[in-house]
Amino acid sequence: MKTVYDVQQLLKKYGAIIYMGERLLDLEMMEKEIVELYKAQLLDSITYRDVVLLLRSEMQKEREKKK
Repeated sequence: MKTVYDVQQLLKKYGAIIYMGERLLDLEMMEKEIVELYKAQLLDSITYRDVVLLLRSEMQKEREKKK
C-alpha cells in the first residue's frame, strides 16, 4: 500500500466505498473499516500495519493543513 487510492481499492474489494465529503473524515472511516476487516481475519497483519500507518500519516498531514 503506497497511496490512499490503494486503500480505497482494497476496501472496494470488500464492498466498502467511503465518501463523506471531507478528507479527514474519509480517512478516519477507512481506518475503522480496516480494523474491522482485520478483526474478521480478512487482512493479514502486514497489510493491516501498512494500511494503518499510511492512513495515520495522511490524517496527520490533513490536520497540519488545517492549522
